[in-house]
Amino acid sequence: MSRDGYLRRNLHFIVLWSLFALLLTLLLWGVMFSKLESDKKQLEENALKKSASISKAYAQYLTRTVEQLDILAKQIKFGWEKSNGSLSFEKMSMEGVLNIPRFASAAIYDENGMPVTATLPLGNKFNVLDREYFQFHKANRSTALRIGTPTTGRLSGKKIIQVTLRIEKDGGNFGGVLVLGITPEFFTLFSDDQVLGERGILAFIGEDGIERMSKVGNEQRDTSPLSAKKIDTELASRATHLFPDGRMRFISTHKLIGYPFFALVGLDQQDVLQPYERNLLMYRKIGIAGTIIFFLFSFIAMWMSIRLAWRNHQAKTIRETYRLATEGGNEGFYILLSEQDNNGFITDFTVVDCNEKGASFFGLPKEKFLGAKVSDYYSGDYFDRVMNAYRLGMENGFYEDDYCIPEGSPIKAEWVKRKFVRADKGLAITLRDISESKRHEREMSRLATEDALTTLPNRHWLMHYLPAALDTAQTNKTMLAVLFVDLDDFKNVNDTLGHSAGDQLLCAVAARLKSVVRSTDKVIRLGGDEFTVVLEAIHNEEEVARIAFSINQVLHKPFELTRDTTTKKNKVGGSIGIALFPRDGHDVETLLKNADIAMYAAKVSRKGHFRFYDRMLYENIKLRLDTEQDLTQAIREDQFELYFQPRVATRTGVLTGMEALIRWRHPTRGLIPATEFIDLAEGSGMINAIGEIVIDKVCAHLAAWLAQGIPAVPVSVNVSAHQFNDGKVKNLIAACLARHNVPARLLEIELTESAMMRNSGDIFDEISAINKMGITMYVDDFGSGYSSLSLLQRLDMDVLKVHQAFTAQLGLGKDGEIFFTAIVSMAKALDMRVVAEGVETQAQLKILQTLACDEIQGLYIVEPLAATDVPSLIAKHYLFP
Repeated sequence: MSRDGYLRRNLHFIVLWSLFALLLTLLLWGVMFSKLESDKKQLEENALKKSASISKAYAQYLTRTVEQLDILAKQIKFGWEKSNGSLSFEKMSMEGVLNIPRFASAAIYDENGMPVTATLPLGNKFNVLDREYFQFHKANRSTALRIGTPTTGRLSGKKIIQVTLRIEKDGGNFGGVLVLGITPEFFTLFSDDQVLGERGILAFIGEDGIERMSKVGNEQRDTSPLSAKKIDTELASRATHLFPDGRMRFISTHKLIGYPFFALVGLDQQDVLQPYERNLLMYRKIGIAGTIIFFLFSFIAMWMSIRLAWRNHQAKTIRETYRLATEGGNEGFYILLSEQDNNGFITDFTVVDCNEKGASFFGLPKEKFLGAKVSDYYSGDYFDRVMNAYRLGMENGFYEDDYCIPEGSPIKAEWVKRKFVRADKGLAITLRDISESKRHEREMSRLATEDALTTLPNRHWLMHYLPAALDTAQTNKTMLAVLFVDLDDFKNVNDTLGHSAGDQLLCAVAARLKSVVRSTDKVIRLGGDEFTVVLEAIHNEEEVARIAFSINQVLHKPFELTRDTTTKKNKVGGSIGIALFPRDGHDVETLLKNADIAMYAAKVSRKGHFRFYDRMLYENIKLRLDTEQDLTQAIREDQFELYFQPRVATRTGVLTGMEALIRWRHPTRGLIPATEFIDLAEGSGMINAIGEIVIDKVCAHLAAWLAQGIPAVPVSVNVSAHQFNDGKVKNLIAACLARHNVPARLLEIELTESAMMRNSGDIFDEISAINKMGITMYVDDFGSGYSSLSLLQRLDMDVLKVHQAFTAQLGLGKDGEIFFTAIVSMAKALDMRVVAEGVETQAQLKILQTLACDEIQGLYIVEPLAATDVPSLIAKHYLFP
């Protein structure tokens, strides 16, 4: 290939290096502009903070200044009015009543606007009847100090700000005006151009939106730099403002305390951003220089890469041409000539020809390897094994195998593929290094039989290992145990801490399992959170039980799991099922199945323990699975009936309501109470469908009774926490009430306190929504678990149903009455009615009547009734026996 053709073929070097330079350039400019924008934002934020700080300080300064002027004006007013208008400023100064500062002048004008006395020569007579301040004070009785806008004083002939105060005669009549002429500079002595910058604004503005004074940099202004009427609506709500002089400024306003004025400070944007402009120019120069450097570097690197690639291409072409001409492949090739003794027995071989590859297997160049004997490189038993293989090749004419090179061999390889072909009195031998492919095979075998996360053997390994282990146990007449370990609450770790924490936990569990078993035992991860332990050479159950107990103990200890740099301790535990060979099965499948059954039984009965397999476990699990299937069909075919247990008033025995109780009419087993299938329904997720059926049936019965003219009483329904978790209870209730046209007051909802404690965050909105529908809410089985009074108050429940365990203690001693009294007192404090469950005797009724319990239900009144018996029950009205 010509150089030009090669360059065309390797054009990608030019493109890649050019793209690399472009990427670096874009990165450089991006970083610089990002830094500039960050600096600009920081300067702007600092300017806003600075303007706010200056405006606050300026407001404090103006407040003190106006206070001084207010005091001075009131001193003059007091002295003047006290003298009935006969006191001159000269006399007032002598009496200590007047102390006019150097920056101010004072004058008093009578009710006709004529000057009476002044600190400046009066000169020509004039009046101030046309002045706005004179007309204001004459028309208004306000004695508050007024500060006007800059004007030319008629006495001083200079630019002043007139501060005026009404003077009154006896009886509060208008007596004239006191005028203080203040030079505008007096209001701006607060700062200089170092504070505001060259173009910063300082302004003194009234609440009327009229500017009294402003200063731009170090220059006093006579004209307003602001649109005054926009002080409240625009300037106070914006960080920056475009002023009439065409400049943008960062502004802040602050109100004077006790006076109707604002201090406004505006820092010029150009002054503020001067450092940014300087940096912008500098960064542009850096960016241009960097761009030139990057592209120059790219050009040099591109040229060097092309030259190096060209040289490598030439060298590679030479090597490939030489290898094709001289070697003809990647196999080592030898011609060995046999040496025989007098009996024709082959005793050695000599290398008469080879290629470079063949010589390299022995770490020698071709020239030095030619003429060598096999005995020069092998000795002892190793020499005998090699010679036997060569003799076999001579005898059969052909021999081939994959050969693992033993330790101490001169051949520089781990595995070689050998091929021998007899050629007259010698052998033609080829060797090919297959070490890499063998290593790959081993790695693939390891991956196929090893769990990637924990490095434990996996299910595939177990299924190949167990049959041989069972054969060994049978031969040695020993037992073998299979322990099926399933972690408890592992899903909670994954859901709350994430899968990374779950992986940490699985690795920690693997390490702990290996730490408590014997060195001959095997720990296998089947998948997920399931592990299997195989114990061989077992002689009795006690030995297995000790190891299973140790596993339980080590899994009960908290695990430290790291998430987001924080370490938390988590408890999981494990349930273990054990199957023994040969007692519980003679094959792998049976043993694993029975160990799984035993584990399931351990988890159902009590998590965190172990259990040996027995036949009854299988029967119980089969019964549970059959019942679950039947329950699915029962939901599909609606095999459920409702029974109703009355609630009556404790004192009168009058029927107040009923509780709906579900029964399952099984086709073969008859009527099944709720206690035998509700737990199964909750565990399998079918409780939601059953709950919908119950609410719908209750509404249907209520509608039927109302249609028959029966005065129906409220019916309460137990709602599972699972239904509240779905967040659809309120919608379900509303739909059923609407479908059957039943008033909401006739349907009541019962929720156990344990369900509320576990799901308070999830059910709060649901309970609030149901309450708003006018439905009464019951706390069922109160006292059976942990209770939170604050939660009861927050959830705004209406009725407290006391668990029958507390009712059963009544009449057996004072303790029972004390506990019940405490519950009733608490309920009354929370404005809740109290219902006693499980009342069975007249003695319990008598005690409950003295304890102010509102309602009771139980077998003492009547057993739960079928829906057909409810109308006659309602007709009785009074239900005490």
